[in-house]
Amino acid sequence: MSTTAARSWSRVRSLLPGRDDVAAARRDPKRDLLAGLTVAIVALPLALGFGVSSGLGAESGLATAVVAGALAAVFGGSNLQVSGPTGAMTVVLVPIVARYGPGGVLTVGLVAGLMLIALALARAGRYMQYVPASVVEGFTLGIAGVIGLQQVPNALGVPKPEGDKVLVVTWRAIEAFVRAPNWTAVALAAVVAAVMLLGARWRPTVPFSIIAVIAATAVAQVFHLDAARPIGDLPSGLPTPSLSFLEPGALGSLLAPALAVAALAALESLLSASAADAMTVGQKHDPDRELFGQGLANIAAPLFGGVPATGAIARTAVNVRTGAGSRLASLTHAAVLAVIVFAAAPLVSRIPLAAVAGVLIATAIRMVEVGSLRAMARATRSDALVLFLTAAATLALDLVYAVLIGLGVAGILALRAVAKQARLDQVPIKADLPGDHSAEEHALLAEHIVAYRIDGPLFFAAAHRFLLELSEVADVRVVILRMSRVSTIDATGALVLKDAVTKLDRRGVVVLASGIRPGQRQTLESVGALDLLRHEGREFATTPEAIAAARAHLQGAGVLPLPAQKPAAVTEEKPAR
Repeated sequence: MSTTAARSWSRVRSLLPGRDDVAAARRDPKRDLLAGLTVAIVALPLALGFGVSSGLGAESGLATAVVAGALAAVFGGSNLQVSGPTGAMTVVLVPIVARYGPGGVLTVGLVAGLMLIALALARAGRYMQYVPASVVEGFTLGIAGVIGLQQVPNALGVPKPEGDKVLVVTWRAIEAFVRAPNWTAVALAAVVAAVMLLGARWRPTVPFSIIAVIAATAVAQVFHLDAARPIGDLPSGLPTPSLSFLEPGALGSLLAPALAVAALAALESLLSASAADAMTVGQKHDPDRELFGQGLANIAAPLFGGVPATGAIARTAVNVRTGAGSRLASLTHAAVLAVIVFAAAPLVSRIPLAAVAGVLIATAIRMVEVGSLRAMARATRSDALVLFLTAAATLALDLVYAVLIGLGVAGILALRAVAKQARLDQVPIKADLPGDHSAEEHALLAEHIVAYRIDGPLFFAAAHRFLLELSEVADVRVVILRMSRVSTIDATGALVLKDAVTKLDRRGVVVLASGIRPGQRQTLESVGALDLLRHEGREFATTPEAIAAARAHLQGAGVLPLPAQKPAAVTEEKPAR
């Protein structure tokens, strides 16, 4: 096997399950099985709700939870991650369903899975650490708002209006409700949401979501509440794997939506895995392997009619809090849901849509961490701006654009903050003046030589301010630039430095530089700035050397007096004896 092939195989092998995963599952299987059962109970109404919200139906949500949940549990990079359909992914899928139909969504999911595997092989998981917390918080706040607004039609008991913008659909649903109110649906949704929210505060470990859904379903059946529309028929089992949904001719137009789905799946899954690590001691996920597992899950789920999946923050948190310690828990969650699909589909089909809407509204409310938002908003004005801008963009546009906008604004504000750290300070030359000099000579040198120390980064965001400050230098003959404290310099900074030297030269001001670091020489050489200094002999290793050269220049120009010559020694002749 060649070296390249060996490296490739080693890379793929590092993404596959190992003995450590099996060993972890054997440590406390009873605890993991109980945790998996609890998560499955919590996940059932969520899977149904997100399937309905996506536009593909409740059966798609269940298929995703079973297939994607199992594969991500085995091949993912976190021992505690629980994967399946999520509200964030639903937000992205709604406009895709409206434009391309169910077949387009399934194709998008498969292509997105291939993209995730490519990202895993390219080791892209490590770049997650560069996403600012303010973007994540704004992203989560926006998702919560969109999830809640998406449930308004079902909560009001009206057919879902046409449109792919959540604000527009919500407004149309309210108009339809005003024309024909359905108070039964409103009551069911409100009671289910209230039971979940109040129950979570009273007994956090009790799965009030499933209790509220069962109670709402029983009430609707006993009292024959026709206004409470049920989910509808569900298949007894998973669909047979099929590739009939693929449309090769449409793949070109589906690449952009697939990229959006892949980006969201990567972002949400890695965020969820990081949150799981933070809630435990001794757990650390592998981000590249997590992308690989999510890729396999998203390739397989569409074959069974499922929607694209990601790591689910809410279900992962339940998994951790109920004592899970290995992948066995999340695998158990998928197995329990599979049993429900095969054995209890007729019962699940009777659940009112309003009850499912209540579950998702309560979930959206619980996603909003008021304390975290308040802390982020008070941290800095930049963090507050990025947070609320990301949240607003999520509501008005879509999640991918929102994250891109948030990252862009955060990057600009970060550059602005870094640029402010760059300073051009005038410093006295007395401490670095070589030799012993009188007060008069010190004063004379200070009249004609000025030294500036450049602190911080000299790059495009700060370079033009630097040029403006340096160009204002007047009434001196020599300028010494002390560059030992320049942390970094880019091409723009080097060009500005060259321009400043040239402009001062034209005014008859000689510019000397000292302390240029080795790492900055290549950038300065690339634009000719270093050659300009070298050609005139104006670059020096230390500041005292530059001051000595400046003094010599002023003496040569007649500005300073030449050093006095010592008289030659006279030898007296002794008289001959």
